[in-house]
Amino acid sequence: MTSIYRSESGRRAVEERYRAFLHAWPVSSTESLLSTRQGDTFVVSCGPLDAPPVVLLHGGGFNSAAWLSDVADWARSHRVYAVDVIGEPGLSAPSRPSLESDAYAEWLDDVLDGLGVTRTAFVGASLGGWLALDYAVRRPERVARLALLVPAGIGRQKHGALIASLFLVPFGRRGRRAAYRFVLGPAPTSKVSGAEAALHRDFADYLLLILMHYRMRRERLPVFTDEQLRHLDAPLLVVAGAKDRILDTHHTVRRLRHLRPDAAVTLLPDTGHIPTGYAETIQRFLTDGGQEAW
Repeated sequence: MTSIYRSESGRRAVEERYRAFLHAWPVSSTESLLSTRQGDTFVVSCGPLDAPPVVLLHGGGFNSAAWLSDVADWARSHRVYAVDVIGEPGLSAPSRPSLESDAYAEWLDDVLDGLGVTRTAFVGASLGGWLALDYAVRRPERVARLALLVPAGIGRQKHGALIASLFLVPFGRRGRRAAYRFVLGPAPTSKVSGAEAALHRDFADYLLLILMHYRMRRERLPVFTDEQLRHLDAPLLVVAGAKDRILDTHHTVRRLRHLRPDAAVTLLPDTGHIPTGYAETIQRFLTDGGQEAW
């Protein structure tokens, strides 16, 4: 198996920084390693033990630190399980089975069984949104709700920004920073507190560290068929950025409004691939099923 990192020292650097983020988890939590058919899977658990469960699946090229700004809201009313996706720069196994197979559904079967969860809501971002959708298609009986942020697998993927950014990468740290900002698109314009702004800066630096040492996935994400999307059983909430340079979010919205008119779909203006300010909306969706648009 090819390593997902360019070097062992790079892996250590990425994981060391990740552990620092985990140390700053905003609510009381426990960490565990679950045995699965794809190797050990790292999970951060928090919230009341007897509350309804929700599983968080982060995007590609990152880990569960992605939820630091949001998890405290959701943990008030839910038992939250932040799962490090296999094959990504977290603390789970480096396994990357084919996305065309049912291996990821089997992996999530093992994760949920290890957590003692029969049925759960999912919050998924980008690749994590694709994984949640894939699981809902294959295991509808185990999915209660789907809250998806810039989900892959619905609209077309874009490649122009990624190709253009490659010209910036050779120009050292400044070039890499410009490249990832260009690919991710504009940042949300909503005002954030000093602490949250500092966390965003820390994330930006961490993304640069990951880009230096981590081998990104090259496999194209499969697109779900009209039939699969139309027959999803779970209530659906989707939040996307209108200026996403990785996914064609306008295509995402058109397909969903045609195939799932009951879904709550929001396209945020002047926002790229990393939206913010969605925690309260997802909280309402998870607790009382509200699907109103923003």
